[in-house]
Amino acid sequence: MGFAMQCSSYSTCISICVPHRFAQTSLSFHAYHWNRFKSARRNQRITVLSGVDERSSNLGSERKRKIVEHVCLLKAKQDLSEEEENDMLDYLYTTQYQMGGVVAISLGRVSAPNPERFTHALFMRFQKKENLEKFYENPFYLKVLKDHVMTYCHGLINVDYESEVADEMLSIFRKGEEFNHGLEFVLLISFNEDALGNPAEHALASLALMMLESPSLVVQFTQGLNLSPSSKEYTHGVVIRFRSVEAFEIFVNSKEYKDVWLSKFQPIVHKSLSLHFSVDPVGTEIM
Repeated sequence: MGFAMQCSSYSTCISICVPHRFAQTSLSFHAYHWNRFKSARRNQRITVLSGVDERSSNLGSERKRKIVEHVCLLKAKQDLSEEEENDMLDYLYTTQYQMGGVVAISLGRVSAPNPERFTHALFMRFQKKENLEKFYENPFYLKVLKDHVMTYCHGLINVDYESEVADEMLSIFRKGEEFNHGLEFVLLISFNEDALGNPAEHALASLALMMLESPSLVVQFTQGLNLSPSSKEYTHGVVIRFRSVEAFEIFVNSKEYKDVWLSKFQPIVHKSLSLHFSVDPVGTEIM
């Protein structure tokens, strides 16, 4: 089934934006703080109630802002040239300047093979659902899709979901030093129909807790129930911005993460798809 991360409940959504400010750090730094997290976790009993852990109850005191997120995964043709790839990504990137409501965007080439053979990923954040609806109907976007995306691709899927982030500018717009680099992890997941209740909520809350306690690894985490009218293959979507490739590898290869996936998710998941791509520093070319 591969690794999969999901932090969304059927009736609620959990999001985390770690407030700490870290410069780009080394593997040893990430490992040190991850080991501290593991030690603390072993010494405390975790109780998850109604999708919220006792120790994460302070999240409720944070002011939150609702946002809507759009994930598009693309299957590019095998003989796609570098020039064609840059043309496609450049046009997708510039859509944010041609319509209202877009507050953040990231995109790039998928870093590793995946079962569905998706090659590129696009992430966009909107202020509200109405902005997303207008996006799908925007003439500029439709022309980009026709002339500069589907010309080079033979398939795509969309997943949209509503989530929350801290109600402060850097978190909402994904700006600042923390968002200038790192790795974007995208997970699409489909829970079994009979698990869309407490079992799914408890599984997702367990993963949300790991995100909360991993500030040296994770910059921001959002998730939600899939609202896309064009793709119902997956019930939920999640996007996690890791601080670096090393931080991502430490997390997904950890015993704690694997235990949560095997015990909480695998028994109630119908299918999942996970992929990731690197985010270049601001001021460099997309590719």
